Amino acid sequence: MKTITKLALSGLFAAAGTQAHAHVTFVDGSAAEESTSVISLQVPHGCDGKATTEFQVKLPEGFVLAKPQPKPGWDLEIIQGDYVKSYDDHGTKVTSGPVEIRWKNGTLADAYYDTFNIQGKISGIAAGKTLAFPATQLCGTDGKVVWDQVAAEGADPHSFKNPAPVLTVTAKTAGSHDEHAGMDMGGATAAHDDVVKAGDLDVTGAFTKAMLPGQPVGGGYFTVKNNGKADDRLVSASSSIAGTVELHEMAMQGQVMRMRKLEGGIAIPAGKTVELTPGGLHLMFMKVKEPFKAGGTVPVTLTFEKAGAVDITLPVEAAGPGGHRHN
Repeated sequence: MKTITKLALSGLFAAAGTQAHAHVTFVDGSAAEESTSVISLQVPHGCDGKATTEFQVKLPEGFVLAKPQPKPGWDLEIIQGDYVKSYDDHGTKVTSGPVEIRWKNGTLADAYYDTFNIQGKISGIAAGKTLAFPATQLCGTDGKVVWDQVAAEGADPHSFKNPAPVLTVTAKTAGSHDEHAGMDMGGATAAHDDVVKAGDLDVTGAFTKAMLPGQPVGGGYFTVKNNGKADDRLVSASSSIAGTVELHEMAMQGQVMRMRKLEGGIAIPAGKTVELTPGGLHLMFMKVKEPFKAGGTVPVTLTFEKAGAVDITLPVEAAGPGGHRHN
């Protein structure tokens, strides 16, 4: 029995043109056994010159508990199904989950390439084995490219015209952490509790996450407490390491999760606290000059309607599961 969870993301995305392989491939073609990894599939071209408007990926047995990364400008479908085996999820036996991911209703021109990212756990697959992820590109109503040919054990996948992307499972290195590397048992990294003041406002808990290769945008998160008696509003943000920084919101509308740009800014009511978190209100860094790297920092200038401009620093946390305070 399969069920489908649908999310719609409205926004603008422009991929950077970069030389890529002719086939759909992984940016990094390996992942460690019994660990949670973020895999990144790169789509190098369209269908005979036509733009890609949908990208589908089937998840193999042994890649479980999957979470796709939403992409501005694309709708997202998560198709649920039963696993062949059961898997452990922090002491809970899991027998079903996402088995196929579909990014839909977007536009990736033939002249450009883009990456599509999925977080998931490699489980029950021995080091040295491979996992195939059959993929399909749809280009409008009459264009289609299928990457689903899987080589037999020991055969050369390069002999195929349309090979499926393949991930090689590697052994865990000595001293490596489990799927929550870099986080405590609560799923959070070390707290960033510096307080930055702007008039009656306190800005705390700032952070962002490391970006994957080819990832075009990044998110920014923090908390604003209004200690005054007058309402204020975050009207804009900027950063020296991004072309533009936009104020965005992700929110449920019925059964659909939508992301939109907040042209009017973010209200900070008197006496209230407003949180910018993954999956809610957030900053969106566009045209990033260099991908954010774990351990680094991102400088940001916030401009409030009444409190004026204030500079804050966002520590860059490791990509992957969890977040600073929310997920």
